[in-house]
Amino acid sequence: MRPHMPNQYVAQSILSILCALGLGGLHTLCFAPNPFGGGFQIPVLTAFFALVARARTIRAAALTAGAFGFAHFVSGVFWVYISMHTYGGMPSLLALAALFLFALYLALYPAFAAALWRACMLRTGTRALTGWQSSLIFASAWTIAEWLRGTGTKGFPWLVGGYAQVDGPLAGYAALIGVYGISWLLALSAALCAHAIAAFWNQDKPRKRITAAAAPLMTLALLSAGSVFASKIHWTTSVHAPLTVRLLQGNIEQDMKFGLAGVNAALAQYLTLITARPADLIITPETALPIRLRDMPDVMARALRDFSDTTGSAILLGAVGVTRVADGAAGLTNSVFGITPHSRRLYQYDKAHLAPLGEFIPWGFRWFVQQMRIPLGDFTRGPAVQAPFTVHQQTLALSICYEDVFGEEIARTLRETPAPAGILLNVTNFAWFGKALVLAQSLQIARMRALETGRPVLRATNTGITAVIGADGRVVNQLPVFTVGALEARVQGVTGLTPYIRYGNQPVLFVSLLLLAFCAARRIVKRVNR
Repeated sequence: MRPHMPNQYVAQSILSILCALGLGGLHTLCFAPNPFGGGFQIPVLTAFFALVARARTIRAAALTAGAFGFAHFVSGVFWVYISMHTYGGMPSLLALAALFLFALYLALYPAFAAALWRACMLRTGTRALTGWQSSLIFASAWTIAEWLRGTGTKGFPWLVGGYAQVDGPLAGYAALIGVYGISWLLALSAALCAHAIAAFWNQDKPRKRITAAAAPLMTLALLSAGSVFASKIHWTTSVHAPLTVRLLQGNIEQDMKFGLAGVNAALAQYLTLITARPADLIITPETALPIRLRDMPDVMARALRDFSDTTGSAILLGAVGVTRVADGAAGLTNSVFGITPHSRRLYQYDKAHLAPLGEFIPWGFRWFVQQMRIPLGDFTRGPAVQAPFTVHQQTLALSICYEDVFGEEIARTLRETPAPAGILLNVTNFAWFGKALVLAQSLQIARMRALETGRPVLRATNTGITAVIGADGRVVNQLPVFTVGALEARVQGVTGLTPYIRYGNQPVLFVSLLLLAFCAARRIVKRVNR
């Protein structure tokens, strides 16, 4: 039998990788529009943890986790291919290769988590599945890897595991520990479930089986109960009178947006939508006006100013701004401009977290961008913390496009602003991605921001999903996608700071690093004592 053992291990490794690929695809289904719901995520991650735990070596564990991540990201961010090929005109094979390479890069992070977890374990083989230490270290390694994937100017925190719990059993912890803290609890729950299953089957007597599985299952029950209790705590309170808002959705097709006919159509469309009815605040999507604001026709500028003055309506316009860079040259900004009644002072918010390839070109990628027939280039970053926009004493913290996926940055803006905004606002244009999952995924991300900050969230988008989200993370109302319309609502601002706003990701990162350091120290001591 011994000569055949290597072939058996190879077969087991291939089977594990195939299973991991399948589980990675299933994990995507746990996210919006999540046909199975957030509760399905724990069984999927439990099976994934069991696969990683059965790996015989660190390399095998990393390959298994990498396969899981590859399938998850290929299916979860397939909309990247749509933007490059359908709207960018990139050849399909090149766009597909770029998607696969991007997914392989993202898969390095779960692979790193699995390798780190396995390296920290004092035990080897299938016994690594058991033990509370194993579960805590897995949760810590998994969370550190997810945080590393999403940090920095080139970070990509899309599909962080905690987002799938917006409607799941762990959503109540968002205001306390944020999306990464929920990811930590998810990974812990998956490892504990696998622990309970293994303990149950490894015992030969019914009473021992129940005893072995009781503690992990009781912990899971307590986590769910704690989430319900935490969701009942109100960290913020209403302040000032609510605002009447109109969120505009122009549904301008991306393939005509930057042509002369498309620009003229967009200007006429949004002028009509803005002046149709007054409101305390009227909001257009990202680059609703696909021009530099200084190039706006005088007729339109006068019409908007007159409408604002006569109706008392404040207006937020998405357009391109111009600023001065370090060498004195003119730079372009992706901006939102605010018009307030009876004031000639223009508010301006400049996007701070720019999208790689779309708004700035990383070194060595200019040739890649040139394969797409769309006007991409280098924008200038705005300041990390910018003043909120104020309407009738209600203040709004702005973000543009995928800036709202960086929850830590939004929390920092709120805690570092002398008078923190009581309403969050995101304007975006997802016309680049057609009818892809990105629309539902981005709405899910915005709902997590509402839960983390205890604040209502307004979303004005070009094609959808334009929505009003309550401070409890529930969607109050939304427009149908790919339609022209205006969503009208009354929105109540709040005051107060949640624990997540105050401390951000620091608590969960500190706990994770402390547990990893403790485990590493134990391993070093054990080796020395040998």
